[in-house]
Amino acid sequence: MRVLVIEDYDRLRNSLVRGLRENGYAVDQAADGEEGLAFASSSPYDVIVLDLMLPRRDGFEVLKELRKQGITSRILVLTARETVRDRVRGLDLGADDYLTKPFSFEELMARVRSLQRRAYQQVSAVIHVGDLEIDTAARVARRAGEPLDLTAREYGILEFLAARKGEVVTREEISSRIYDLGMDRNSNVVDVYMGYIRKKLERDGRPRLIHTRRGLGYMLAADAP
Repeated sequence: MRVLVIEDYDRLRNSLVRGLRENGYAVDQAADGEEGLAFASSSPYDVIVLDLMLPRRDGFEVLKELRKQGITSRILVLTARETVRDRVRGLDLGADDYLTKPFSFEELMARVRSLQRRAYQQVSAVIHVGDLEIDTAARVARRAGEPLDLTAREYGILEFLAARKGEVVTREEISSRIYDLGMDRNSNVVDVYMGYIRKKLERDGRPRLIHTRRGLGYMLAADAP
C-alpha cells in the first residue's frame, strides 16, 4: 500500500518514512504544503499523513483543496494543534482521523492500518480467500494455517490483491501502489514478483489463487470463472 507523508520537520518526516517502509509500505514525502498538494494531486495514495503547520500552504488549506479536487485518499492529520476547535475544523474539512503530537509510532501504525481497511471497505483486519488468511495488523499471510515466507514487497502485493479480492487488478494499479515515485518501475517487475508469490502460494500442489487475465491483469480468488 502507498502512503504520502507531508511534514516539514525533517527529523520527524524521515523517521516516519523509515518506519512506514520498514512495515512494508511504499512511501513518498513532502516538506511543505505546496509540494504535498502536488504529490497528492498527481498520484494515488491509500493514506496521507498530513501536518497542519506547514510552510507555503498550511495543512488546513491542503486538506480543503484535496477534498475540493475530489481526492478520496484517507487523510490522517498529525499535528501539535490539539484544541477542540482545530480538531473540529480538520474533521469538518474532510480529515478521516486526527492524531496529536507527541504520539507513539505503534498508535500511528494502527491508525494507518484502520484507514487502509476503511479505504477498501474491510471490516476485519484479517482477509480470507479460500484457505489463504492475510492478517493486515500483524502483516502475516498463512495458507492452510502455515505461515508464508514472503518478502515485504511480496506481502505488499498480496495484501493489495486481497483488498481487491475477486476483482481484476491491472499491472499499473499494482505498480502504483507498491513503488515510491523515485523507484524504477520496470515493465516486467510485477510479473516477476507474481511468479515468486505464486510459487510460495502453490507449494506442494495447492490450488491456484492468483489468476492471470490476459491483457488485463491479475485476480486473487478461490474460485475464478
